[in-house]
Amino acid sequence: MPTRQPRRAPLAGAGRLAVLDPATGEAFDEAPDQSPDELDAVVDRAREAWRGWRADPIARTTALLAAADAVDAAGADLAPLLTREQGKPLAESSAEVARTAARLRYFAALDPGPRPITDGRPVRSEVHWRPLGPVAAIVPWNFPLQLAAAKFAPALAAGNTMVLKPSPFTPLATRLLGSVLSAALPEGVLTIVTGREPLGARLVSHPGIRHVTFTGSIPTGRAVAQGAAASLARVTLELGGNDAAILLEDVEVDRIADRLFWAAFRNCGQVCMAVKRVYAPARLYSQVVEALAQRARSAVVGAGLDPGTQLGPVNNGPQLARVERYTARALADGARAAAGGHRLDRPGYFFAPTVLADVPPDSPVVTEEQFGPVLPVLPYEDLDDAVEAANDTGFGLGGSVWGSDLDRAEAVADRLECGTAWINHHAELSLAQPFAGTKESGVGVAGGPWGLYGNLSPFVVHRPEEA
Repeated sequence: MPTRQPRRAPLAGAGRLAVLDPATGEAFDEAPDQSPDELDAVVDRAREAWRGWRADPIARTTALLAAADAVDAAGADLAPLLTREQGKPLAESSAEVARTAARLRYFAALDPGPRPITDGRPVRSEVHWRPLGPVAAIVPWNFPLQLAAAKFAPALAAGNTMVLKPSPFTPLATRLLGSVLSAALPEGVLTIVTGREPLGARLVSHPGIRHVTFTGSIPTGRAVAQGAAASLARVTLELGGNDAAILLEDVEVDRIADRLFWAAFRNCGQVCMAVKRVYAPARLYSQVVEALAQRARSAVVGAGLDPGTQLGPVNNGPQLARVERYTARALADGARAAAGGHRLDRPGYFFAPTVLADVPPDSPVVTEEQFGPVLPVLPYEDLDDAVEAANDTGFGLGGSVWGSDLDRAEAVADRLECGTAWINHHAELSLAQPFAGTKESGVGVAGGPWGLYGNLSPFVVHRPEEA
């Protein structure tokens, strides 16, 4: 595939959507700004394609494995385009492309075969699994390809078809991915639509959609659930997090500081399950703050296509404004910027990696999801208070505990009210494990066999035992 050459585009007018490079703040390309009125035809094609796609599991597996090979082969084109529109370093974009291919291979290998039911009756009962039909997916801008694959790989492997809408901030790499996959998948099995609202709202409420899977904010997730309820479509919602990291008294600060820092700042902090709050023992508080601040001050911030860049820009203007607002509020309320605390004086959406000390515990940068390169560190005297503070939130995605005594750390982690807890690391997931939030962080399960079965409906067959 020839390398795509980004070009500067005029601001989008009717029917076109400008795509900005977050490293410059300028438009460099455009995508279709599709009308909601186009969705009827798109969903009709998805339903027509579903009839053949659902019927042959062996052909599906072959197609998905071929699709994975096609993604790998297109990595040299996909990764730079992803970096250009999203901002992350090129190495992270390459890893995201590889993860996309890996998800296709993982789900292609799963087999939801019949499951016998033994209950003592003279009847042979089996649970079979049927696909749902056309599925809708809406994907945010922080991991456009990886999160798209987390939705379409299990859905397609289960025998469904999908209509997928990426964020208006990052439509290009997803459209290119759709073009790459079209060489391996039958027409209509996976369709990419791009555009502003109300395109997404119309998609999730479309009567032809049987399952809606969404990743994004809690308010938008509620709206998605309300829209899907009109046709009683199934929903899977991953709605972000405010993950806490609790450091125990026996933690070796210098040993874990790098891991802790990057668990908070990878992808410029734009990770739903990043560390967003750190609770440190009062005795170690100054040491923890300084260790993290040193790493923030030394991190190389720049355009993602520059080879030495470790942290790219915030993806978009509205998100940068949110990060600035939360940081300014914390500083005005008495917090101290041990590192950063300000927007960088250069073109683009760059914010200095920021470590905040002496933050009021009720500051929005602590209680809400800042989703940027800002990390508040809070002291505690009593471990029970730290656990209570970690749990005192409507979020419940992930959390972690850091210490030398692994049994004790695991006992503390068991008290966290979240879907995943890590010991001495954070935000690392296997393709084979379930990923789900508690409280307001989500509905349903993604990942592993759970993600596959979430795209299937049970169908039970009863027959008498042979005479």
